Amino acid sequence: MRSTVTLDKAKLDILLEETQSRSKASAVSIAIDEYLKKKKMEKIKSMKGKLEFTLSAEEIRHRER
Repeated sequence: MRSTVTLDKAKLDILLEETQSRSKASAVSIAIDEYLKKKKMEKIKSMKGKLEFTLSAEEIRHRER
């Protein structure tokens, strides 16, 4: 999908360098993917202590499928 956005040149230059991307589109795509991954991990971490498991990790590993 094509979008037009205005980005700070200095930040974009840093992003291109950090991602070692050859194109701006690729660098922005990598940044978006990393941001979404980080948010997903934060959501999972926020669930710590809120889930209850009735089986141990050992039981889950050796359980028949």
